[in-house]
Amino acid sequence: MEIIKPTLHVRGFVVRPWYWMVERTLGWLGRQCRLSKDDERKVQTSETLLKLAMIRLMVRRLARSPA
Repeated sequence: MEIIKPTLHVRGFVVRPWYWMVERTLGWLGRQCRLSKDDERKVQTSETLLKLAMIRLMVRRLARSPA
């Protein structure tokens, strides 16, 4: 993990490395209805649901791509 500190002398929008990848992934996961609320009793259940959501996203992406 790398902590990226903001630069003080630069004003306006600054592209920070890896931020877009994290934000995009969280956006994809935010579309899953069951993940929008934390109603699970066990952490393992939440972790499994996250893995299933990512598997679903990747399978759909692979099905769209030309072979």
